[in-house]
Amino acid sequence: MKTETATLGGGCFWCVEAVYERLPGISSVVSGYAGGQTENPTYEQIGTGRTGHAEVVQIAYDPEKISYEKIIDLFWEAHDPTTLNRQGADSGTQYRSIILTASDDEARIAKESRDRTQNNFKSPIVTEIVPLETFYPAEDYHQDFYRENPMHPYNLAVIRPKLKKLDEKAAELNKR
Repeated sequence: MKTETATLGGGCFWCVEAVYERLPGISSVVSGYAGGQTENPTYEQIGTGRTGHAEVVQIAYDPEKISYEKIIDLFWEAHDPTTLNRQGADSGTQYRSIILTASDDEARIAKESRDRTQNNFKSPIVTEIVPLETFYPAEDYHQDFYRENPMHPYNLAVIRPKLKKLDEKAAELNKR
């Protein structure tokens, strides 16, 4: 099986991880940090906003089962790409909307998807689309957080409703 990766940030990495872990063709989703200057940052350092990193996920996927374009198209549905450095109650540069690309082709696909999607939003999309330099996996306790901690208050209040909304939207699209 051929595996490719996509690296995305759309607020808290627990949310983004939970969205993509459920999809066919996705072999793994790793929460981590990217887009900053500090080597091997910690969660505590990221939280200060001084490292420049965003909370992101790195998605390993089978391109024969799911395309990079579909991964990016879902990204716009899974968070609000029009809010700068904020998703819901989470605020700070570490929660910014960002797509980190590994090639010119990925950058082109991401920009074309963004441009197509802009019509779905009243405000401008502020998502950064930049080359990936280095991805640092987050600490173990952040990995598979939704699956490992189903009754955590954040999961109940934020992630579960988000997943329900995405499921309803998918069901609606499948009826068409």
